[in-house]
Amino acid sequence: MKVLMFGWEFPPHISGGLGTACYGLTKALIKADVEILFVVPRMFGDEEPGSIRLINASDVTVDVRDEVYKTHENKISYMEIDSTLLPYATEEEYYHLVEQLESGVSLEQLNLHTQKFKFMGGYGKNLMEEVRRYAIVASNIARDNEFDIIHAHDWLTYLAGIEARKISGKPLVVHMHATEFDRSGDNINNTVYSIEKAGMEAADMVIAVSHLTRNVVINRYGIDPEKVITVHNGVEPSRDNTSVSIKRHVDEKIVTFLGRITYQKGPEYFIEAAYKVLQKDPNVRFVMAGSGDLLPVMIRRVAKLGMATKFHFTGFLKGDDVDRMFGLSDVYVMPSVSEPFGISPLEAMRSSVPVIISKQSGVAEVLNHALKVDYWDVDAMADAIYGVLCYPSMHKMFRKYGKAEVENIKWDQAGMKVKNIYKRIMHT
Repeated sequence: MKVLMFGWEFPPHISGGLGTACYGLTKALIKADVEILFVVPRMFGDEEPGSIRLINASDVTVDVRDEVYKTHENKISYMEIDSTLLPYATEEEYYHLVEQLESGVSLEQLNLHTQKFKFMGGYGKNLMEEVRRYAIVASNIARDNEFDIIHAHDWLTYLAGIEARKISGKPLVVHMHATEFDRSGDNINNTVYSIEKAGMEAADMVIAVSHLTRNVVINRYGIDPEKVITVHNGVEPSRDNTSVSIKRHVDEKIVTFLGRITYQKGPEYFIEAAYKVLQKDPNVRFVMAGSGDLLPVMIRRVAKLGMATKFHFTGFLKGDDVDRMFGLSDVYVMPSVSEPFGISPLEAMRSSVPVIISKQSGVAEVLNHALKVDYWDVDAMADAIYGVLCYPSMHKMFRKYGKAEVENIKWDQAGMKVKNIYKRIMHT
């Protein structure tokens, strides 16, 4: 079985849970004897794909006369001015091209009807243009490769999945890692919502990362419940250094928030709970690890509450830095307003760190040895933090049983479930 899979990130170049989840799932599918062609917008050269065949969308040549090209480029904010002008051509490149034409080289010899798109591969201001161009490239990839099924991860790749399906006629699975309602509340971006809805409507099957997400997909997008299946995420097995005690240079206990500092992740509730804890126990330090649009607001709030000497902002962490942060932590808190799943609590528990999570998270569906509070209930959150820090037996219990529990939440299980979904679609 061979799967053409469209993603947006690949380690070590990830910005959050999406890249981590895609990587964990693909490795599990490889172990289950599924062959993966994994497409990313851009490769950086330091990826280590192992048995996964990586395809760099930035290296794929596109024919500008293609109907897929015309369909999507009409919705992108640049205009084709002249048959001898190529999109993104610099002034120097243009004059070189004209010189070649004047010397007698033909248009066919110059191959002006083809081009490559150079993707940034991130989440910048031209993201929507890149999403549409990714769809153009996807049609070429689907035409030039043999595969049995298409799998598209999150809205960024849904248009790519749709175009690949049209070209190949192969079944499409779309994976919903987070909906626009999770990211934006009720102030949604209608363009993103429309892409999500179109992708799920075109799909033969929709994978949701939690029952929470499945309900949103059905009730807010109107997707047929029969084709929406929940497959919970897993976590990478423990590495040798994940439980090693790292020397800290402060005497206080450490409470950590790790994630994007955005509306969805509820950073303001973490700060308010921290303030309440410090009123009872000043022997605590709080860490907010991550970056995002609300970071300046959070810094100002910490300053206004007068706890800057007890609060640290680390910026975005990844890889070994995440493990080191958990190695320093006494408690991990995930106060998300709406979290489709949430892999970071599993990573914390893997490092023997007690976790406090919001009830509004998909990971709450699979964890028993985690404290669960409503994201908005800062009193309950503060009580939970204080209890784990100040009652040694409570801290010891969550460390011991939490780690044991998370060792059984593996990507291998998710991989087998996804493989069975592939089989089901291929035999209908």
